[in-house]
Amino acid sequence: MKAGRWLLLAVMALALAMPGWLAAKQALLHHRARHDAEPVMVEIPQGLGLAGVAQTLHQAGLVDHPRLFMLAARLSGRDHSLKAGEYRLSAAHSYDAILEALHRGRVFLHEVTLPEGFTLEQMVERLAQAGLLNRSEALELASDRQYLASLGIKAASLEGYLFPDTYRFAKGLGARAVLGRLHRRFLRAWEPLAPEAEKLGMNRLQAVTLASIIERESSLDAERPLVSAVYHNRLKKNMPLQADPTVIYGVEDFDGNLTRGHLRQDTPYNTYTRPGLPPGPICSPGLASLRAAVRPAQADYLYFVAKGDGSHQFSKAYRSHVNAVNRFQKNHRK
Repeated sequence: MKAGRWLLLAVMALALAMPGWLAAKQALLHHRARHDAEPVMVEIPQGLGLAGVAQTLHQAGLVDHPRLFMLAARLSGRDHSLKAGEYRLSAAHSYDAILEALHRGRVFLHEVTLPEGFTLEQMVERLAQAGLLNRSEALELASDRQYLASLGIKAASLEGYLFPDTYRFAKGLGARAVLGRLHRRFLRAWEPLAPEAEKLGMNRLQAVTLASIIERESSLDAERPLVSAVYHNRLKKNMPLQADPTVIYGVEDFDGNLTRGHLRQDTPYNTYTRPGLPPGPICSPGLASLRAAVRPAQADYLYFVAKGDGSHQFSKAYRSHVNAVNRFQKNHRK
């Protein structure tokens, strides 16, 4: 007779004798299918009863005797409190440990990193690849006017209002819950900066839009306030921003090669052909760029050009800027 059946018979026999009852109960709860096993992923669907849970765990190799497991659940008082979700469990875990994990809802959390500068579509794509949301559903929600209004966002989409960071999510939450968490994280970063934006005469949309441009223009935290100063100075002088990243954002199916034709192609995001800030953010700015947008450096710069090493040369006069462009473009060609 198999060991599991012997244990079941022993529990039933000892149930008739109180002195041995507690020992039998403990033996059952501490029973495990194996003593050495690697963790595996198992998903417990919603609405599954105790028998279904036991069978699912059995099919995953985590429980060797479903009826014994069900008895353990009843004896421990957890038979009506097992929660659905995705779990990482091992056959080396005792029945008691498995029951406790399901009772507490200790679901497996998937870690996903969303870098600074990612667009809304890139963020949604990465979350979808991790199986944390449906791509189409998330993109539709991200531009839903009622949903945006409920969040107090006066823009066409969630672009720029989802904070780049490393997150841990359980599967099955859905787009609304996942995007909502990213937005709440954005609010925690933004709210301390809001008074500074107000002092500069900027509303949130303007500040976040500028921060998104700064994010795409420089990867160096020390330079971001200087980039911010250039754009603040240009806005004050009614000069076009002439920010290449905004042009790129407005080009459909951009192939990575920015041409003169693109600079002349008029779109709402072309800051060469249209004055002022574009209508909204072009990516998700990180904290350093949000800070830079409302804390520009005290500098008179109006121009900057990439040096080719990740940094930029800043200039106050156009002639100095032209000289810098010629110098660094010549070095780049070499």
